[in-house]
Amino acid sequence: MPNRSPSRPRPARRTPDPAPAQPASREVPAERLRRRSSLAALGAGSSAEIEPFAGILGQARAEAAVDLGLRMRSHGYNIFVLGAEGTGRHFLVHEYVARAAGERPRPSDWCYVFNFDEPNQPRVLELPPGRGVALRQEMLELVESLQAALVGAFQSEGYQSRKEAIEQEFRERQEKALEKLGEEAKERGLVVVRTPMGVIFAPIADGEVLTPDLFEKLADEQKQRYAAATEELQAQLQRVMRQAPRWQAERRGRLQELRREITRFTVEPLIGEVRARYTDLPNVARHLEAVQADIETHVRAFLGPEENGEGKPPAAGESRPTTKRYLVNLLVDSQHAEGAPVVTEENPTYPNLVGRVEHLAQMGNLVTDFTLIRAGALHRANGGFLVLDALRLLRQPYAWDALKRAIETRRLRLESVAESLGMASPASLAPEPVPLDVKIVLIGDRMLYYLLTMQDLDFARLFKVAADFEESLPRTGENEALYARLLTKLGRDEGLRPFAREALERLLEESARRADDAERLSLHTGEMVDLLREANLLAGSDAAAVAARDVDAAVAAQIFRADRVRARWLESVERGTVRLETAGAVVGQVNGLAVVQVGSFAFGHPARITARVRLGEGEVVNIEREVELSGPLHSKGVLILTGFLGDRYARERPLALAASLVFEQSYGGIDGDSASMAELCALLSAIADVPLSQSLAITGSVDQRGQAQAIGGVNEKIEGFFDACRLGGLTGEQGVVVPQSNLVHLMLRADVVAAVEEGKFRVFAVRDVDDCLELLSGLPAGERGRDGLFPEGSFNRRVEERLAALAELKAAQERKTRPARPRR
Repeated sequence: MPNRSPSRPRPARRTPDPAPAQPASREVPAERLRRRSSLAALGAGSSAEIEPFAGILGQARAEAAVDLGLRMRSHGYNIFVLGAEGTGRHFLVHEYVARAAGERPRPSDWCYVFNFDEPNQPRVLELPPGRGVALRQEMLELVESLQAALVGAFQSEGYQSRKEAIEQEFRERQEKALEKLGEEAKERGLVVVRTPMGVIFAPIADGEVLTPDLFEKLADEQKQRYAAATEELQAQLQRVMRQAPRWQAERRGRLQELRREITRFTVEPLIGEVRARYTDLPNVARHLEAVQADIETHVRAFLGPEENGEGKPPAAGESRPTTKRYLVNLLVDSQHAEGAPVVTEENPTYPNLVGRVEHLAQMGNLVTDFTLIRAGALHRANGGFLVLDALRLLRQPYAWDALKRAIETRRLRLESVAESLGMASPASLAPEPVPLDVKIVLIGDRMLYYLLTMQDLDFARLFKVAADFEESLPRTGENEALYARLLTKLGRDEGLRPFAREALERLLEESARRADDAERLSLHTGEMVDLLREANLLAGSDAAAVAARDVDAAVAAQIFRADRVRARWLESVERGTVRLETAGAVVGQVNGLAVVQVGSFAFGHPARITARVRLGEGEVVNIEREVELSGPLHSKGVLILTGFLGDRYARERPLALAASLVFEQSYGGIDGDSASMAELCALLSAIADVPLSQSLAITGSVDQRGQAQAIGGVNEKIEGFFDACRLGGLTGEQGVVVPQSNLVHLMLRADVVAAVEEGKFRVFAVRDVDDCLELLSGLPAGERGRDGLFPEGSFNRRVEERLAALAELKAAQERKTRPARPRR
């Protein structure tokens, strides 16, 4: 329906006949306009005497689905909870999930430890609940104990003396080699001289080293002898020097073996104490064995540089081992859990969901290690339940794919987004995946569920359970009593004062109105809680209980805060900016009814619909569609009119008319078919040249057989026309025509019902277009007799005669323009 503003009632420009009197047979009595509630059967004066409802009301289907999904352990039975916001989705999910979690055992602790074989691939350890924190603390204390014990061991006199003995042994070995070489040189007339440049051989005479001048004075034969001896000794020296690296390697090996021996002797008792407490956990025992082996190899992590291979700094790109590699990163601690975990992630980003590896800045570079691995929601929910808002999840880049991958593989692999996309990223880790056993519960609306079902091939396989929440329940006496108990519980949960029985009855009526159905109650409990709070506030601090008038005041206050647009529209009606006629009769014009939705507030207003007819080719022009202001449903409704005209009036002759339909003063888009009955009446009025009453407004859809069909927003539409008519004064002739099938939806405002009771306003219910025509024109609609004709003076007879006249005129024009046939 359109989104526009009507106007002050004005006299019609054309009023050939007075407004016809409406037959009373179709008039709806006041008692059917608003169904009253009664809680007399409860026998309570207020909610203080009512037992609160324990449970979830009206959601048997959703409860069964959630219960199945939570109990089913097979793969893919994750749950998608679909329904409108405020229907208790979150409450039901958390109630059932908490119950299911209490029946399951506590989950395992999960830790990451250093991988001594592949340092960039940390290993994951699974431990019984509570033992992860113990292992972390024991490893921290072990490192501190080893630090002190190893420093003491390597500073002990026993180690220093054994180390010095090894050093002395290799110094002596080198000295003996040089002494042997010196003795041989002495026999050859040479002496070994050690210089900063190394070892050289110098000739001697009479026990003195010859100077270069004296050496030059020697005979050539003697010089040659010295040179030959020097060459031989240099060759022997080279052989000795080539043995030096092997001796150094042997020295370092023996020192390393000494360090290992001391380390093993020191470490074994300390680490053995820890190992003894984890003999029942083979994965932890294997890790402790690896820790001991690595400490023996990299004991320098505990010592100063003097024990680290002559104190040489690490080469470029090489990091010196640290004691951090022996610590434990406790990812998930379940020691205080009671049953399985229930995790609700309010911000399901990719890292918040699957975890992340943090980095630290060092020397201008980003570095990381296994202690910087952080858990995500899936880690914390492992072994239990993870509850997510579906829309928030889908809004986060890559989060949905990561969740599906984790569910599918049952493994939680931690990697950065950049790595998963093949982009360059800082040096990072590839932690071992964590085995995953988690039940996912997504909460979203129906449209999102249907879109995922259609667009994502994996969705139906991974989320096999759909928990569809009802938005209303039948308004039986039993359900009204249960609803009153539910309102009592909601009020007590909020710490509100008791509600009088009349106030509870008023709340039930308001719930039915918000369900747009007099025979159903709204399950949007969030809205009802808001109403309870506001009524409690308006009751004042001195009231012992909230009264019905307080509920009415709260409803009125909610409307007042939201109806600025409606107030401006009514002002435009009163000022005549928007033209609206509520008296007299006009040909080809009728008051249709529209609903405007402004946020959560909806209101109705009339819209003048006019029709014009002329000779043509049987086309009904929807002016709104021609200017692209008509939605598909409205265009469909207009096209149905052509089908009705052809079926009722032109089965044996062509439609020779051109008609145009328009919503006057329409400045926005129009959609919906709830104005099709009003459009048909305006069109038939224009064809028959019969004026229609402007004191009535019409709403309802029509089919090709002319039968009235129910529409939405019937209460708001009736009240919208009532408010417009009241601006110029109610005459008792004004009213609204609605489809008979909409009677079950009527929950009108109290002031509208009061006006109907006083005879100042009227509501009519119709079955088809003929009922409407009789109400609006005062003429009988007429039915075809056995002769195939409508009765004389009936509305349908006038329509048929006008269409027949147009068809004859069209045929005459065609004969005039047809070229004459040549005579033979």
